[in-house]
Amino acid sequence: VVHSLRAAAPASIHRLRRQAEGFGGPIHIHAAEQTAEVDDCVAATGVRPIEWLAREGLIDGRWQLVHATHTLPQEIAAVARSGAGIVLCPTTEANLGDGLPDLAGWLASDVPITIGSDSHVTRDWREELRWLEYGQRLMLRQRNVAAQPSTQPATAVHLWQRVQAAGAAAAGEPAWGLVAGARADALLPDASDPALLGVPTTHTLDALVFSSPGRPWSGVMVAGRWVVHDGAHPRARSIAQAFEEAMTALWPTAD
Repeated sequence: VVHSLRAAAPASIHRLRRQAEGFGGPIHIHAAEQTAEVDDCVAATGVRPIEWLAREGLIDGRWQLVHATHTLPQEIAAVARSGAGIVLCPTTEANLGDGLPDLAGWLASDVPITIGSDSHVTRDWREELRWLEYGQRLMLRQRNVAAQPSTQPATAVHLWQRVQAAGAAAAGEPAWGLVAGARADALLPDASDPALLGVPTTHTLDALVFSSPGRPWSGVMVAGRWVVHDGAHPRARSIAQAFEEAMTALWPTAD
């Protein structure tokens, strides 16, 4: 991981590139997160951060540009030619006041796009997607920015498909999702959650992303192991059971 061009000398990044020969990736670098970073990079190198990375021939399919908030169309085109991916961090950008990415430009390119938590303001992928879309709506004053009317008119579904498809490479996994060779990770929506009541199954993903926050998961599987079952974490259930047994021992129910 390289934090950014402000935190690592160009010679160090070139050395990493040479040492990474044969390494399958991923290689993460924070790039163009803030306008101040862009200004500093221009002052130091004469060009913008992503422009510099592309010009130096550093980025390829192993590289993940984290944030990629402040870009020009030619930079997006350069990333697309390189095969690198980007990791957008909407809640971090909102929390730090960093700005909004050119989502329409990135979506129109062939660049792999996924999401990350970065500062860990939140670690909820639904909120990341919600902020990603709503920020664009506020900036552009239009609706359904991330929808793709010709093939996928549902905004949340299109965003989900794009970020899931690129998630494997960003996380260093060979595959992602419910496919052969991927980790067995799964989320089971709780159909009884108020946000999902009456919603057709074809619109579940949109309801999950754009509804009010709630407790939507009845089950969560991580790497083939259930960590939430019937809406409760096994450890939480065992703690509750131990507490109940302790209370019973202290104050047994009178016959």
